[in-house]
Amino acid sequence: MAKARGPEAAVLALRPRLAALSRRLEAPGEAVGDDSFLAKGSAALGELKDLCKEGKEHPSKLLQLYTQALLDITYFEENQLVDEDFPEESSLQKVKELICILSEPEDLVRECNIDEEPISILGAELLECLYWRKGALLYMYCHTAKERSEWLQENIAVFKKCLNDGVHYLMKMLSFRCPVQLNEDVLLQDNNTAKLLSEGIFSDTHLLALMYSGEMCYWGLQQCREGKQESFETVDSISRSCRSRSPSLDFRETGKDMLAKYVTVCEGPLKDQGWNTTAAKQMLRHFLKSHD
Repeated sequence: MAKARGPEAAVLALRPRLAALSRRLEAPGEAVGDDSFLAKGSAALGELKDLCKEGKEHPSKLLQLYTQALLDITYFEENQLVDEDFPEESSLQKVKELICILSEPEDLVRECNIDEEPISILGAELLECLYWRKGALLYMYCHTAKERSEWLQENIAVFKKCLNDGVHYLMKMLSFRCPVQLNEDVLLQDNNTAKLLSEGIFSDTHLLALMYSGEMCYWGLQQCREGKQESFETVDSISRSCRSRSPSLDFRETGKDMLAKYVTVCEGPLKDQGWNTTAAKQMLRHFLKSHD
């Protein structure tokens, strides 16, 4: 029996996901009308259900709309975690759950038997959003967890795995668009903008990804003084249930590279634009010192 392809395959793959998103949307109750992201997610979900009933829309349109609805609805849940200061007993499982959901759009592309890469179907900006959200969520979780000394002592391998996965997500986010190669065919009136694009910095979020990555590497290096990590084979990985495993990073080298680029950009083309490099330079000194 031939596998469904095109709009038919997309609709079949989307049906259980739409039902799951609808349940997530119902959970906050009356908050839906008060939260702009839930309202946007609800509208996108409604439009998507109508398009699925028609069954004529190109899969890329369906998957992009699903991704946008997913991003909006889960953003509300992430904000709840932040507002509640990541409850110690339940937040790790919730973080894992959200990261798996944010991995669904790429899974969908594979399930729909589309002979194209996710970036061709979803586009670079949506993929950047998905990976930024996964990386930033782990950054915020680890920022809170590192202050819980008793939990940290008992869960140090889990903590470092969260850091490792978070940095990988942010590095992936930074990789979707290539730096602009400046030559006579690429004319930009603003030299600072040209320098940013040549460094692969397309938005404030790209710059924050550099800082967050460097900071997580710094936290990781603090927890393993020699700058290397043990194997994570026995750790309940954040990403394991989402079909991906992140190789262990060298926190010192990765953090040094990320923060050096952050400082270069902030003190170069973004000088006097309000970006602070004090903390980044302190962490850079620590990376360099730990190398000596």
